[in-house]
Amino acid sequence: MIQLIIILPLLFTIPTVFAWQLFEKAGEKGYLTLIPFYNMYILLKIIKKPLWWYIFIIIPFINVFVYMLMLIELVKSFGKESFWEHFLSALVPFVYLPIIGMDKKSFYTDPSTVIREKKGPVREWLDAIIFAVVAATIIRTFLFEAYTIPTSSMEKSLLVGDFLFVSKISYGPRLPNTPIAFPFVHHTMPWSETARSYVEWVKWPYFRFAGLGQVKRNDAVVFNYPAGDTVSLRFQSNVSYYSLIREYGRERVWSDERNFGKIVSRPVDKRENYIKRCVGMPGDTIRIVNSELFVNGQPNPTPGIIQFRYLVKTDGNALNQRILGKYDITEGRMASTAGEYVFWIRDDVAKNLRELPNVESVTRTLELPGERNPEVFPNSDFYAWNIDNYGPLVIPSSGTTVDLNMQTLPLYERIIDAYEGNDLSVKEGKIYINDEIAKTYTFKMDYYWLMGDNRHNSADSRFWGFVPNDHIVGKAVFVWLSLDKEKTLFGGKIRWNKSMRTVK
Repeated sequence: MIQLIIILPLLFTIPTVFAWQLFEKAGEKGYLTLIPFYNMYILLKIIKKPLWWYIFIIIPFINVFVYMLMLIELVKSFGKESFWEHFLSALVPFVYLPIIGMDKKSFYTDPSTVIREKKGPVREWLDAIIFAVVAATIIRTFLFEAYTIPTSSMEKSLLVGDFLFVSKISYGPRLPNTPIAFPFVHHTMPWSETARSYVEWVKWPYFRFAGLGQVKRNDAVVFNYPAGDTVSLRFQSNVSYYSLIREYGRERVWSDERNFGKIVSRPVDKRENYIKRCVGMPGDTIRIVNSELFVNGQPNPTPGIIQFRYLVKTDGNALNQRILGKYDITEGRMASTAGEYVFWIRDDVAKNLRELPNVESVTRTLELPGERNPEVFPNSDFYAWNIDNYGPLVIPSSGTTVDLNMQTLPLYERIIDAYEGNDLSVKEGKIYINDEIAKTYTFKMDYYWLMGDNRHNSADSRFWGFVPNDHIVGKAVFVWLSLDKEKTLFGGKIRWNKSMRTVK
């Protein structure tokens, strides 16, 4: 809230100061544009709007939209009635307002005395569309946004085909890094697989407004994919660019556009949106032992539904669809051996399957301790970790300092270089940060550890490491619709029992 109190006067003062000459032409003192909040009172007087509008000026996020309307009303008072004149006054007031102020042909007219020309149907529709687009953009940027669940990494907590609302104000909305973008799309234009939906010649630094609270352990969190800063347009985020580099080498990935597509970078707010559960907070120590998660040495119970991969062996008789439907088994396949299945299921479902007369065994399949999985973070020979036996690992927090050496560097090099913007290099066995030898590093940001509830079918922090605070988008709060892609509209496509529910 302190951040909000400080930033709001600045946000309102900076654009309004460019209306200095317009204030003077309207009979007010120009220096009043410099006084935070009072300048809004004078502006309401000039445009002849009721003072109760002031209520909306002090409501966070709504005030941005109201302020744009006030600027449009201001230029109307100087005879500017065209769509483009209104567009410029709302989006680039620091350029357009001084132009009007210096124009000797522009005079102030009391808005209450002006009889406005009736708008044509095209202009009426255009104004309505622009109003709707601007309002919706502000809502989805600062309040909440609709998302869908595309993968099964959170099954059964969140299902493929769930449509949910994500609260931006739970943790505080971010200013967009790329404010100029095509509305209602993420990083790619809807008619293309490669065309960017945004421009980067206007960039804003990271800033997060005060929110209703902070990220808490076990929250279902939406965030920007940390490893999505560089992507292959052929694979997008379905296959990590860094996995491609490890497998094929950087030279081939960058030169072989036919097989890998163009390699591009993306700003934080345009990286792919992921949803996982925050199981580790800044400063926590996480460890996985035989697929069981421990946080600070204690088992970590979650409000979600946890699934694992199980190998089911039968006496040779097949498991029929009725059994699969009864136990809500939606992920699985037949194994290479007759009478064997691989299922991603809950522990209680595994217990029920063991009791079936034609089932001989149900075994959770694990990667064994000491077996290094090369795809697991930090992708280093120093750490013989895998998805089922991992850590211990301390999650970095802002202000804490760690020792740097060739063994610890793989854990923190991406934080130092990519997330916190330093120039990191290694020369003759020595670590350099910004051209100075470094034996320690102090973190600037908080970091989190996020994992999918479907533990054996989730690409999460075990594969790409820590999630920086500036990548956090919001909290998943409500599922308003759930659709089963395998069923028809009149054959149970809408999961009524899974719709209109809160996210746990």
